Amino acid sequence: MAVQSPSELVQMKCKPCEGGVDPYSPDETKQQLKQLSGWRLTHDGQRIRKDWKVKNFMAGMDFLNDCAKVAEEDGHHPDLHIEGYRNVWVELWTHAIGGLSENDFILAAKIDELPVEVKG
Repeated sequence: MAVQSPSELVQMKCKPCEGGVDPYSPDETKQQLKQLSGWRLTHDGQRIRKDWKVKNFMAGMDFLNDCAKVAEEDGHHPDLHIEGYRNVWVELWTHAIGGLSENDFILAAKIDELPVEVKG
């Protein structure tokens, strides 16, 4: 596995995954995660998550709708959350393998390019 920069990741497209692929190792995950700003490991290293505090409820909904559009275009679907009307987070992992794959980092990099109105 080669570590890719965010600019390389956003040029890629998620590949369908129905299992049969090993998830990233803890070392591979940590090396790739260093390339992404604000993302962290959760669920014993099997998922990545990023949190935002947005300006207001509608800013959060707009951002999550943009995330959904990008995810649908790539066929890779994250968990999208809004809580307390301005706390938003996205969690990614490859369900079919129960861990992280290249797809998760591709989608994370694409999400990082989306506009989001954060609390000022």
